[in-house]
Amino acid sequence: MPKNPDHSAQLNRINRIIGQLQGVKRMIEDKEYCPNILTQTKAIASALRSLECTLLDGHINHCVKNAFEKKSGAEEKANELVEIFRARLK
Repeated sequence: MPKNPDHSAQLNRINRIIGQLQGVKRMIEDKEYCPNILTQTKAIASALRSLECTLLDGHINHCVKNAFEKKSGAEEKANELVEIFRARLK
């Protein structure tokens, strides 16, 4: 079975998102103005979507591509992608 792709490059991005979440927590604790908090939560949601896109890109270009090239597990990977998209559309 092929090795999973290395996602360690995304750790900096995840740490930034964690920092943003901690910042929102502080804003709430400090009773900041609601629109300012909402601006930050929108930035966090955008950062998470970007992370998801990067992970999905890696999955398609590594895991799915390998399955189709080797003709081993291609149907499973295609079904997996359908389920990923189905879950995202809920």
